[in-house]
Amino acid sequence: MTDRYTATIDVHVILERAEEILLLERQNTGYCDGMLHLPSGHLEDGETIPAGAARELAEETGVHADPADLRLVAVVHHHQRHDLARIGFFFATARWDGEPRNTEPHKCGKLLWCDPRVLPSNTIDYPAAGINSYLTNTPLTVHGWPGATQQR
Repeated sequence: MTDRYTATIDVHVILERAEEILLLERQNTGYCDGMLHLPSGHLEDGETIPAGAARELAEETGVHADPADLRLVAVVHHHQRHDLARIGFFFATARWDGEPRNTEPHKCGKLLWCDPRVLPSNTIDYPAAGINSYLTNTPLTVHGWPGATQQR
């Protein structure tokens, strides 16, 4: 029997506030510390993709969004390295309860509201690809794969 292909499933939330979105600065994680990412994380066993996105949003920012208010805006098939692929589901919402705050100071340096059309230079490429897909209404993006240059 051959091994089946596996990929990590990630969930990302684009919080929309007027012309800005919320980014978080990573710190003390060992992965891209000092760089910016969306509120995001891994899907947990037994939860739906929208529920996982809402959970991660609450864990990282303290705000609560109804999974039904999360709009799927992009899927990114990301090749992180030769032995690790990720499938990222990117959701957007302008509806949530609470004020965003840094609820994980051990993993997050600060929160920043940014123009998604002019992302800071220290934005991680993977979420930047999802944000670009969101802006261009591109439902599927293949990112980081050798020889893959197209979005769908």
